[in-house]
Amino acid sequence: MISNNLLSVKAYFSKEKAFYQSIKNIFGFYPGNIFLYKLAFRHRSAAIEKYNGVKLNNERLEYLGDAILGAVVAELLFKKFPLKDEGFLTAMRSKIVSRSALNKLSQKLGLRTLITADTDGNKQFKSINGDAFEAFVGALYLDKGYNFTSKILLDRIINVHFDIEELQNTVTSHKSALLEYCQKEKLELEFRVINEIGVGYKKQFEVEIFINGKSKDKAIDFSIKGAERLASEKVYNQLVPEV
Repeated sequence: MISNNLLSVKAYFSKEKAFYQSIKNIFGFYPGNIFLYKLAFRHRSAAIEKYNGVKLNNERLEYLGDAILGAVVAELLFKKFPLKDEGFLTAMRSKIVSRSALNKLSQKLGLRTLITADTDGNKQFKSINGDAFEAFVGALYLDKGYNFTSKILLDRIINVHFDIEELQNTVTSHKSALLEYCQKEKLELEFRVINEIGVGYKKQFEVEIFINGKSKDKAIDFSIKGAERLASEKVYNQLVPEV
């Protein structure tokens, strides 16, 4: 692996000097293969078309980064909670790697300024920030290897931006919590898509929640799952206000 000193010299004379420095400031290291990191921050809306219609964007790196991040978090939790069962570990991992958590993390880190996307539709891409973070993890893994990636994620991200103890008492999936509540109380829960608004990237879905056949609340989002999640949070907080 090229030393950080040599990479810093390379970064200084590169036309991508500002990008190199941004990665260094946020994560504490200089990239080796700059192409991977630039690709990690290229959203599908700004994909570059290459050979035979193949479009280059960050979706493949996102797929890889999701797996690597999940593995690092799983190992951390496995060692930290030696007496907890797999259900607890899975729930805790979800609290850290959920799309909502990664979106907030990415915004906090300032990654949005590095993302290349179709400026006409940015506001419609609800998971653009979290997706970019996962793609970054994929790029980091390919560039530096698993051990280096794990160290960066633990030392610069998870141990700094997540309170593991506090997360144990935090409800992050209101839909799951609502399902559990309704099962416990023997209530019939139903999600209905009642409206679709717009087309393409701007298409929105309106979901309404019914309990025992009665409407409780509804929400709109750019995906059905997103609308279900928002509506679930509203209804759950109505039914269980003390949580």
